[in-house]
Amino acid sequence: MTRAVVVINPLSGHGRYEQQIHEHARLACDVLAGHHIEATVRPTTKGGDARAFAKEAADAGCELVVAWGGDGTVNEAAGALVHTDVVLGIVPAGSGNGLASDLGIPSDPHAALTLAAAGRTLAIDAGQVDDCLFFNIAGIGIDAVIAARFAERGLRRRGLAGYLTLSGAELMRYRSQVYTLTLDGEPAEQRAMLVAVANGRQYGNRLFIAPGAQLDDGLFEVVVVEELSLLAIAWRLPSLFRGTLQPGRGVSMTAAKTVRIKSSGPIPYHVDGEPRLGSDELSIVIHPGALRVRAPAR
Repeated sequence: MTRAVVVINPLSGHGRYEQQIHEHARLACDVLAGHHIEATVRPTTKGGDARAFAKEAADAGCELVVAWGGDGTVNEAAGALVHTDVVLGIVPAGSGNGLASDLGIPSDPHAALTLAAAGRTLAIDAGQVDDCLFFNIAGIGIDAVIAARFAERGLRRRGLAGYLTLSGAELMRYRSQVYTLTLDGEPAEQRAMLVAVANGRQYGNRLFIAPGAQLDDGLFEVVVVEELSLLAIAWRLPSLFRGTLQPGRGVSMTAAKTVRIKSSGPIPYHVDGEPRLGSDELSIVIHPGALRVRAPAR
């Protein structure tokens, strides 16, 4: 019988899962058992647990790890499974669910568990910023600031409405920075308010920053947004939700395998929405086909 470990973060999203952890564990075991998969459920209690549990599962010879939680939980579990034969399933339960949304994984837990058990296996790329892995989007500038502020809130006022409210407040006071961006060995000085290094297309909540990105093409889509007025940002906002953002005045999109970003001081950045602080130079590379995930049929 196939063996799986289900890693559940009861604090993801809006905090509803803490009271429902036992019901979710029972649902996971029942659905997976219906596909002849023996499941062990491991709830997380602190940061790093999802990574540790996924690594232990891989070391023990489990064939499947299911990450039930938000983008941070998924990132941790996925990071432990790169360059292994273990398949990652996802039950999206966060406030953004960027990678899950881009893969087309349903938000209904029963449907997502069924997909984790019997879906198509897809090898997707992994990005790496210094020693931090990401599978959806890494970025600097205003989105890194927003990620840090969002994390500071914990479970308060999360979700799309909270994200947009916080974003608007930060945009009012954020000022662009000058960076030296080197894409595939070609350097250029750039003043930017945002640099998104995208493996996937969206931040989550169907907010598409890189509509042309593909998870399995061995390339990043590097989106650079120069300093724009609030009016210009508001004018482009509908295209982010429609997935129709295009290069144009103040916005560039470039495919690249390697990215180096240099600044005059330490660079705040995020990986899959999780805030980090780097040195004055970041090195970003892609690992093609590094992670096996369950996804819907084409």
